[in-house]
Amino acid sequence: MSQPVHDGVELIPRPERSPAALKAALAVVAADRLPEMIDGQTRAMAEAIATGSVQPIRSFVAHWAAVVEIERHPATAQAYHRANYLANHAGTVQECREHATTVAELYRAAYAAVNA
Repeated sequence: MSQPVHDGVELIPRPERSPAALKAALAVVAADRLPEMIDGQTRAMAEAIATGSVQPIRSFVAHWAAVVEIERHPATAQAYHRANYLANHAGTVQECREHATTVAELYRAAYAAVNA
């Protein structure tokens, strides 16, 4: 499964790649993750200041753009969260690997779609 699981349904249009637009989009598609995003933004800003580099902010935006891309497609989000749950509750290492591979493939596809 190297492609997102799209059923043609999008909860919202793809937002711009800016912290404010991604935060607004996340508030609609996965509001429970806003504290995690805000914490990540704070850490990225602190690291950017400490290192004198904008790379931590770029990485933050790229990651959250991928998260929003997954969450704005209900079928993809369902497949992603199901695989993540099954990976964390697998009975064997092999089952865990299989589900973790699905999680990684869905994330990579979303990341590639919004960070090309």
